[in-house]
Amino acid sequence: MESALKPFRVLAYMVGVMLLVLCVGMFLNYVVQVTWWPGLIIAQVHGFLYMVYLVTVMNLGMKARWSWPYMLGIMLGGTVPFLSFYVERRVTQRVQAALAQA
Repeated sequence: MESALKPFRVLAYMVGVMLLVLCVGMFLNYVVQVTWWPGLIIAQVHGFLYMVYLVTVMNLGMKARWSWPYMLGIMLGGTVPFLSFYVERRVTQRVQAALAQA
């Protein structure tokens, strides 16, 4: 379980940061009406990282024996700005508590 926690933590932060940058790009594009060409690249990078994030959540969830609804909730953490940071902290605490208990 410990070996699956580190990739999850790294990807949770990466997905969170990329989502925030993507939100800034969308704000510039649709509200300020400034065409920001890196927005397309950032959207694709975020999409790819989110898919890898889903795999790491699945890996960690299987090793930690989480329920499917809990895993789904963790997976959705990468879709809301700032939520992936909160989810990462809570999951890390939960996994570390389970490791200490074992």
